[in-house]
Amino acid sequence: MSKSKGVSGHTHTRQQLNDYANQHNPNNPAYRADQENQACMAAINRKDQKYWLPDYDYSYALDKDDY
Repeated sequence: MSKSKGVSGHTHTRQQLNDYANQHNPNNPAYRADQENQACMAAINRKDQKYWLPDYDYSYALDKDDY
């Protein structure tokens, strides 16, 4: 089997081949839009994870009088 990246003309239509080529060509607007979208989503995901803290159960450390 081939280990090259890409799609085969034997298993895909001409339109599918063109779409794949456009999405992987740095000179194409579809490629730039995909890169911008990935960067934006990564920034959003990082922002959401910034303030994530685990919810620890400290009830074992409290005295019985505290609760």
